[in-house]
Amino acid sequence: MTFVEVQKTMISMKAPKTKKRFVNVIPKSSKAKNRFINQMDSLHAMEVEQENDSQLFVVSINRRYCFWISKEGNEHWEIVK
Repeated sequence: MTFVEVQKTMISMKAPKTKKRFVNVIPKSSKAKNRFINQMDSLHAMEVEQENDSQLFVVSINRRYCFWISKEGNEHWEIVK
């Protein structure tokens, strides 16, 4: 097998890209407001990396802060559509 053939085979074996899902969050508690300003650069959008029946694992756009949050929100964060 030539190098070009190997390269074509590797390209065809790559997994298809999936569309990223995002949610917006609003800080409610003083602790969340502090994280929002100092670690999330005041950006509301969060990428959803994992999901189960009741929770989302979200990562800030700048990749500096992440957490599990209930799909209903919690005392620190509100999820907005």
